[in-house]
This record gives sequence, structure tokens and C-alpha cells, in this order.
Amino acid sequence: MNLAGLDMNLVVALRALLTERNVTRAGERIGLSQPAMSAALGRLRRHFGDDLLARKGSGYELTALGKVLLDRTQVACEMLDLVFGSQPRFDPAREHREFTLLASDYAVVVIGDRLARELSAQAPQVRITFRQVPATIIDDPAAQLSTVDGLFMPHGIISGLPAVELFRDRWVCAVAEDNPEVGESITLEQLAALPWATYQRVYDAPVNRQLSLLGIEPRVQVSVDSFQLLPALVAGTRRVAMIQALLAARLGLGPGSGIRLLDCPFDAVPVQEALWWHPVHTHDAGHLWLRESLAAIGTRLAG
Repeated sequence: MNLAGLDMNLVVALRALLTERNVTRAGERIGLSQPAMSAALGRLRRHFGDDLLARKGSGYELTALGKVLLDRTQVACEMLDLVFGSQPRFDPAREHREFTLLASDYAVVVIGDRLARELSAQAPQVRITFRQVPATIIDDPAAQLSTVDGLFMPHGIISGLPAVELFRDRWVCAVAEDNPEVGESITLEQLAALPWATYQRVYDAPVNRQLSLLGIEPRVQVSVDSFQLLPALVAGTRRVAMIQALLAARLGLGPGSGIRLLDCPFDAVPVQEALWWHPVHTHDAGHLWLRESLAAIGTRLAG
């Protein structure tokens, strides 16, 4: 297809029409009159050879092709924003920009809050939005990262994308402070016998893999999609959980907290946290500043 022969404004009109499913509201959304939006819909129908919006009662519904195009136009508009928002240089003290990062609550607590403080000091007009990592990230990480600025995730889950190393963390076992079954240390036999509280998303996979190699299948009693909730699900129970040491320190776990932290009775593979991004961002000046800022924060964390 010859893109030079296409009017890129039609992409914006198409997204508005498919989202609003109403010509008047779509026009109001992007600042076009009703006749102008009707004309745009006519051009789009001729281009695709499809009605896109089909009359149903007093309103419209998307055709099969319209449903397909809804997500694609969203991605296309976000990519166009990236292209035309690119800058040859980035002055953090003056720029207005929003960075969107996918992150677990663990990453937000350990490094995200430090990044937020960095922004307040160096880039007061820059905004940052943290979104929960979708469970489908491992299916097609490149596609999902094409519309955000990055992903906090340890190594061992995705690959094939550029990344900057941030910090290393270690796993510790968490049990209730008053659990009479566990002494000053915990054994593999106890890990196999005790009920577990686990993180239920993709981050839990490395822990389960490590245990399965030892012949241990955790008897999961409670699962949750927040690392920060694990201590509350362990306190006052027989349950055990594995949690990252840096997060445990930030949460103040230890004597007097209701939680005891114990070394794992096996050589648990450490967490090597990284920021991953789509190659489309690699040479963007603002993104480069973001990566350098995070790398510096990671270095301080390691120290």
C-alpha cells in the first residue's frame, strides 16, 4: 500500500468513529463538524469496502471489520504520537511529557518511588504513569511494549528486546513470627509440608520452577496479584511465602512486624530486575534520559 496516497488524518477520524459509534460525538471528540465527519466516514467506507458502522435500532454497532480495526487504530494513533512527538534533545527541567511504565507493585515500591522523587527534583513537569503488567505480556511482549515506554521485569520471563540492568535482589522465606512449626531456619521438608501464599501472576513462575527442580510442589492455599499483600496473608497463620529482600526491607518486615524472614534452604536464583523497552524508543532523547535516570537509581540501590 502506498502510504503517500493516504490522508493520515483519517486514522484519527477512524478511531473516533469506532470508539464513539456516533458521527456527531466522534466529530466533537476531534473538533470536526458533523458534515465533515460524515464525509470522513464515507471516505473510510470506500477505502475499506465495508460499512464499519452498521445501523442497529436508533444507534450503530461495529461491523466485524470495525471490531478488528478498533484496537489497530488505537495502536496506530499511539505510534503516530511517538513518531511526531520525537525530539532531537530533551531538557528535563523544561519538558512536558508523560512516561507510561508497566510494573508490578514490587517494582513500584522498590524503584518506582525513587524515580518519582527524581522527577520531582529534575523534571517537575514530567509525569509518570505505572500500569499493572498484563498477564498476556509473555505472549507478545514486543506488541504490548510498542505503545508504552517500558516494562519493569526480571530476567528469565521475556527476551529478545533491549533492556537496561537495574538492580539485583534475593528471595527470602516469610513465615509468621509466632509460627511454632518453624524455628530459626526453615527446611525443604517444611516448604513441602506448609501451606503457601503466592503471587499469582507471571512473576511467580521463577519461584515455582526453582522449587519444582527440588521436587517440591507448593501447596498453594492463597494467591494474590500483589507482592505487598503476601505478608498480611502469612501473619498469624501456618503459611509460608517467598518475597524479595528489598521489598521486605521497604515494608519494614522483621522483628515486631508479625513476620520472620528466613534464608531459603536452597540456592534461590536471584532477581535481576531490568527495564525492557521496544526498539522504537531506543534513540528517543527523552527515553534515553529516562533509562539513564533509572540506571543511576539502580546503581544506588545496588550500593
